[in-house]
Parts: sequence; C-alpha cells; structure tokens
Amino acid sequence: MKVRRSFALVGFAVACSTTLTGCSVDTLIWGADGARVIGTTENLIQDLAKDGTTDLICADAEVDLGTPKDWDGLSAGEPERFVAEFWELQVPLDPNWSINLEGLPISLTQGSEYPGDVFYRETDDGLCLIDVGWNTLVDAG
Repeated sequence: MKVRRSFALVGFAVACSTTLTGCSVDTLIWGADGARVIGTTENLIQDLAKDGTTDLICADAEVDLGTPKDWDGLSAGEPERFVAEFWELQVPLDPNWSINLEGLPISLTQGSEYPGDVFYRETDDGLCLIDVGWNTLVDAG
C-alpha cells in the first residue's frame, strides 16, 4: 500500500510541476530537443494523413511519402539522435534525428508497406524531413 501511495504522490508531483512550469511531459522525458522532434512528427503525420503534403521536406530530399491513408492512425514514437551503425541507408542523407512511428495505418493488410521511421536534419529554420523508412506487415493476426 505504501508503494502505491508513493507512486501516486510522485505522479501528482510531476503533474503539478509540469503544469506550473509549462513543460510538457515529452519535455520532461525526452528533453527540449526530443520534444521538438515528437511535436514535428505529430505535425508531419497530421499533414500527410490529411492531404499527403507537407512543408517539412528538406530542399535536397527525395522522399517517398506514400498516400494519406498510409499515415492515418500513426503517432510519434521515441526520438533519438541518429545512429549511423543502425541506419546505414540513411547515412548519405546526413540526418540528425530518427523517430519511430507507433500504431498501424487503418487500411493496412498483410504484405502492405507502411511508414515505420522518420529521419530529420537540423537546419537554421528547424527540422526538415530527409527520409521515411518503410516497413512491411508480415502477419496481420
């Protein structure tokens, strides 16, 4: 019972400090840069699910955005600084951030491709989209 009460008090303290300082939960967990990546990704998903276009694409990028239905039902996952050893295909694109996408598009069927990761480059104007990593749904069960 004491453990439960302790967790509740910690949760309440975090909620109060978040409200009082104006910080979001994402900022508390991921820091200001990570929260910016999450926010940018949520905006990207919303734009692409709506009409398949976005102003966030880097000037030198050639990105396969798919169709609006590919983005419907997705949300931003966990941001991280780009790791070249893990994302070898994206190394030449010089990204600074990657973030996984959570959820599955509503219209997804077995064998369909869907956006799984998004890659951003830092510019003087903020983040811009440099690539999208696509996954294939192997088992719809």
